[in-house]
Amino acid sequence: MEVPASLISKVHSSFSDGLHFAAPLPSLSTSEIELVKGALHICQGFSSDLFYWDHIGQSFRVKTGIYVSHLTRTSLYGILDQFTYAATCLKLVEILVNKIHKSARSPPPTLRAFACSVSAWLKKLRDVALREEENISTGDGKMIATLLGLSSSLSSLCSGAEYLLQIVHEAVPGAYFEPNSYIAAADVAVYILNQLYRKLDEVCLVQGGEEDAYRMLLYIFTGSLLPYVEGLDSWLFEGTLDDPFEEMFFYANKGIAIDETEFWEKSYLLRTAKIKNLEIGSSSDVLLKDKKDITGRESISTREKEGGEIEHHVCPLFIKDMGKAIVSAGKSLQLIRHAPLPSLSDVPGDNHEIRRCIAGLTLSEVFCVSLAALIGHSDHISEYVWHDNLIVSSFESPVGKEKEERNGEILPFISSDKVWYKILANVLGQKREIVSESTHIDTDVFSLQKEKLVPDGVDDVPCVGTYCPQNPAITVCQRFLYGNKDAQSALSLSRNLYLPPLDDKELRKAVFYKNSGSCSEEKSTDFTFGFWFDESEYVRRQEETKMLEMLFPFMTLLPSFQEDLHISEFLPFEKNSTLPSRILSWMQSAEPKVTPLPVVILQECLIAYIKKQADYIGRIILSKLLYDWRLLDELEVLRAIYLLGSGDLLQHFLVVIFNKLDKGESLDDDFELNTILQESIRNSADGSLLSTPDSLVVSITKNSDLSEDEQHGASIQISTPRKSRLQTMGIDVLQSLNFTYKVSWPLELLANVEALKKYNQVMIFLLKVKRAKFVLDKARRWMWKDRSTATTTRKRHWLLEQKLLHFVNAFHQYVMDRVYHSAWRELCEGVAAARSLDEVIEVHESYLLSIQRQCFVVPDKLWALIASRINNILGLALDFYSIQQTLSSGGAVSAIKTRCEMEVDRIERQFDECIAFLLRILSFKLNVGQFPHLADLVTRINYNYFYMSDSGSLMTTSGSDVITSR
Repeated sequence: MEVPASLISKVHSSFSDGLHFAAPLPSLSTSEIELVKGALHICQGFSSDLFYWDHIGQSFRVKTGIYVSHLTRTSLYGILDQFTYAATCLKLVEILVNKIHKSARSPPPTLRAFACSVSAWLKKLRDVALREEENISTGDGKMIATLLGLSSSLSSLCSGAEYLLQIVHEAVPGAYFEPNSYIAAADVAVYILNQLYRKLDEVCLVQGGEEDAYRMLLYIFTGSLLPYVEGLDSWLFEGTLDDPFEEMFFYANKGIAIDETEFWEKSYLLRTAKIKNLEIGSSSDVLLKDKKDITGRESISTREKEGGEIEHHVCPLFIKDMGKAIVSAGKSLQLIRHAPLPSLSDVPGDNHEIRRCIAGLTLSEVFCVSLAALIGHSDHISEYVWHDNLIVSSFESPVGKEKEERNGEILPFISSDKVWYKILANVLGQKREIVSESTHIDTDVFSLQKEKLVPDGVDDVPCVGTYCPQNPAITVCQRFLYGNKDAQSALSLSRNLYLPPLDDKELRKAVFYKNSGSCSEEKSTDFTFGFWFDESEYVRRQEETKMLEMLFPFMTLLPSFQEDLHISEFLPFEKNSTLPSRILSWMQSAEPKVTPLPVVILQECLIAYIKKQADYIGRIILSKLLYDWRLLDELEVLRAIYLLGSGDLLQHFLVVIFNKLDKGESLDDDFELNTILQESIRNSADGSLLSTPDSLVVSITKNSDLSEDEQHGASIQISTPRKSRLQTMGIDVLQSLNFTYKVSWPLELLANVEALKKYNQVMIFLLKVKRAKFVLDKARRWMWKDRSTATTTRKRHWLLEQKLLHFVNAFHQYVMDRVYHSAWRELCEGVAAARSLDEVIEVHESYLLSIQRQCFVVPDKLWALIASRINNILGLALDFYSIQQTLSSGGAVSAIKTRCEMEVDRIERQFDECIAFLLRILSFKLNVGQFPHLADLVTRINYNYFYMSDSGSLMTTSGSDVITSR
């Protein structure tokens, strides 16, 4: 319960800030010019005699009781409130930036870049107050500084300060500053970039007077995005994940090596996280109190995300759609660099070499240049800077030329007066000088010509020239050296002083040997007085001296101090530093010609180059796959083995094991089976398909070793009511065979263990069909030998045998047409149309799924039901073979014949039931519409409408009874 305030407290609060109508103290009187200077000081972050920083309230306060003679207290404080509020906003931004830089743990690159960008814009805003103070201080007295005039001149500062605080307040997750909380660098980076992206999307449709807010937000977003773009650059152009802070949207699984089968699927994974709440929390409230406590205004709105933890991919919004393609491109680069070279020198195709196709620029550099061209001149320059020769030819184009033709396209001529063009020309000139110092590029970018900067005696020092990356001081001071050639000899320490030896022999003696004082005096480093050492040591010391001369030709030379000089301009040209720094500096002062949407900015300036690089890498990896690594040749081998495309390769093996099964022998000896398999391969005309005979191995799989899918399919299968005479002759005995083919690396990334399991399922199914055809052919030969007894029973047997054989042959022909030929043609067309290794893998997966469906071995209930009926018919073929084997081996006893006739009745009845079920299912219009290959199978089985009429009515074997299908 709140205690009511006492009367004394109410009276004290009413007069705590002075009596409004009482005479003020003379000591509190001040002038308007002093208030103006004080306001300018606090806008620059400093306290003054009239304004102070309240550490408890975290705001700037006006000294209590001050007044000016010509303004009322209400008017005065109303004017000063806008300055104290703007100064408070800037101070809070400064506090948060310092907190980021001075945090206990090192801030991740994106957060650090965000803080640096905010700090740069903070300085820009405070420079407005600094320039105003300079104008007042250097004025001739004709212009009188007033608070109202200051309010007008600092209007951009006041609005910019509030908006800058709002950006910082919303972009930085408050939980990051909590002492007991840990937020991953990837979460922080994605949160900052997404918040800035959304904010930029809100302000892109600027109204009059809001261009500064757009420019501020675009500058901060660009600066914050650069570390992320640099990480993408190293990944897309070098195949290296340079991410020590782990803030990229994917990460490396260090347990998977590049030469392992699981490299493509598990080596680099998309980063996922469960984040409860990253919005601004209680920690930010410590930095930013309610604005009503500061100036009486309303507080900045904050968004509180409700709900528990959710798992999501940690990826910026603007590249989420390309995340998989980016990861795939980098992995493809690694494969290209680590894969073995082709053994043949005349391999068709180009010997591709990965190179930078964006005029030698890094991705962050071309992003900045494209952004400057887009917002500064509405230019879309991706077509100019993608290929290395385009931008060079543009530089060398004659003045009167208006069009350029590149790759059949007409590109408009680029004006050399544009800012982005000048910056890019400067940067490319410096880069080319780094690559080749001997080739001088005659451009207007450099005012210095290639000349020697040192006199005779040190002209052999290779690092002294217009550009010296080994010694930054030489590069910065080259103008001074060029203008003072006479002083260069005096500046060179190597010509005026004698350098000590680089080894520590004399120093070690002086430290560890107490009695070597006189000796060390004699062995001074000044070795000019006599050559008491041998020639080899003299030569070595001369080489050491030359080495120091190369590193420090002018050891006492220091560059002159220049205020507001960026470190990227002070040091030699640095990758990912010099050009972005110049573009960002330009963005601070330039007025954008257009204010495009952030999606347009990123599409034109970043994503376009990422897509082109991904496509470029995709073309190279596909060329490697098709020509160097011979993908289709390897897939043809798998096709010949697992789809029984080479009838000669496994013919001997299949005949032997089928005969063993006919004799009732079990298949439980791996060594014997492999011996038969190797013999079959060696004696085959297609044995040359395999690199080595032992690359194909067969093994026996126990029931417990079956995969989950195989167990699921086996559980749905319906067995025949009556088992075969010999259990080992069952059609499912082949299910235990497992064929393994050793695919060469890196092609095993496609044909991995899972893919070979699918291949093996199809092969086992085809072996069942093969065995059914094998036993029916043997049964026909026995029946042909006994054709002299043409009884009604024999005719019935012949008809049943023809039905079974027709089904097996029709199904086998369907498999050869649809699986072996049509599916292979679709695979070849898909590989030819693919643009990346991921797409090739998807095509191969679709190919496997297609042949699994067409052979009814997919783990699906409908396909399992169809497969069970097909499996039953194949089992009935074995039962019929067993009956004919019994009859042909002397089964003349009437009891045996009767039993055989009963078995024939059962086989015929079950065959009719299975055929009826298959035709109902396969001819169902919905299934035919979804899977057109089923219609082809129905046509082959129901040849000449033997089982089902054109109207869809099923007929019995006698043709008298008609069963209308549902």
